[in-house]
Amino acid sequence: MGSLGAILKHPEDLYPLLKLKRAAKEAEKQIPSEPHWGFCYSMLLKVSRSFALVIQQLGTELRDAVCIFYLVLRALDTVEDDTSIPTDVKLPILKDFHKHIYDPHWHFACGTKEYKVLMDQFHHVSTAFLELDQSYQKAIEDITMRMGGGMAKFICKEVETVDDYDEYCHYVAGLVGLGLSKLFHAAKLEDLASDSLSNSMGLFLQKTNIIRDYLEDINEIPKSRMFWPRQIWGKYADKLEDFKYEENSEKAVQCLNDLVTNALTHVEDCLIYMSALRDLAIFRFCAIPQVMAIGTLALCYNNVGVFRGVVKMRRGKNSFQFVQLLVKVSHDNSVFLGLTAKVIDRTNTMADVYGAFYDFSCLLKSKVNSNDPNAKQTKKRLDEILKTCKDSGVLHKRKPYVLEDKPIYKSMQMIIFFIILAVIISFYFGNKA
Repeated sequence: MGSLGAILKHPEDLYPLLKLKRAAKEAEKQIPSEPHWGFCYSMLLKVSRSFALVIQQLGTELRDAVCIFYLVLRALDTVEDDTSIPTDVKLPILKDFHKHIYDPHWHFACGTKEYKVLMDQFHHVSTAFLELDQSYQKAIEDITMRMGGGMAKFICKEVETVDDYDEYCHYVAGLVGLGLSKLFHAAKLEDLASDSLSNSMGLFLQKTNIIRDYLEDINEIPKSRMFWPRQIWGKYADKLEDFKYEENSEKAVQCLNDLVTNALTHVEDCLIYMSALRDLAIFRFCAIPQVMAIGTLALCYNNVGVFRGVVKMRRGKNSFQFVQLLVKVSHDNSVFLGLTAKVIDRTNTMADVYGAFYDFSCLLKSKVNSNDPNAKQTKKRLDEILKTCKDSGVLHKRKPYVLEDKPIYKSMQMIIFFIILAVIISFYFGNKA
């Protein structure tokens, strides 16, 4: 009933969902027959289904390289995330991980569920890595070495200042942006983007994840993990965990808004990076997560639900239809899938990207409370983003991501839904006959 209820509420999600489901089946069919490559692509579907769908659009050679790059870094991240591993064991693994990827016999037991399987059978990833062109191997090794070293540094170091925050995000995500730019260039499909722009692509995504995942990280067992910088949260509380408690809700939301405002500093760099991409598959591969990120920030901003476990849009007189956007703590998986499908379906051109950033920035700006300590700075950054989107001259070509929830629109939704449903039923029984 959950999926059916979500479709009845948002029938416009049905067609993108059907396309996404078909793409998922096609992705499963494309899993290579070789055991090591079969393992890698099967594992990719398990650890990140949405990423696995987007990556399928890339050409075979680049797709293989990006797949292995992702799994290597996911394995490295699994080691870093496992708080049960003693520090004296974890540090040398992080620092030497770039060497382990050349060893087709190396594996290490850690992580849980599908991540444990990835680590237990990591030799498959190494075997596939060794079959890549040397230009790809060199890029992956370099980023893995730098990331492992950075992670090791922050195992023994707290995120105290905003500079620390930027440095940590650079190690765990900015370097991913640099690595992908290197792979795109090695494939001879794109010019080599600047390190600064590539870094911003990663920082924007990582800061969004860190903001969104407050509750999950603070409740991590056996030891909490937090990356919110003390320089920011220290203005609002004595202890970071204080934000979990209802009596601190006002200060918690002010801190949240401060962090969202900080993340917005990377948006214009991201738009410049994406506007320079020439290959459509690479463009969509890069753009879809960025659209997800700006939507997530719009949803999280000024929303105490980030500290409670369920994030939902407030509904008012001029409410918006876009709800429960890409927030891991949301329990409504059907809504999450509907939104993911819609974004994947709609993000095809730079006009779509400018439109998405414009719409979500407008939504975010509508939520800014003039009494918030950072309201002036938040609005300034949003106005800069809105101006960049307007100056692109392509907003008239955009597909709306945020739609006003008007009765006439809801009626049209229902009509479209039942027409599509009738077509599906006719198709099903026609095939059966």
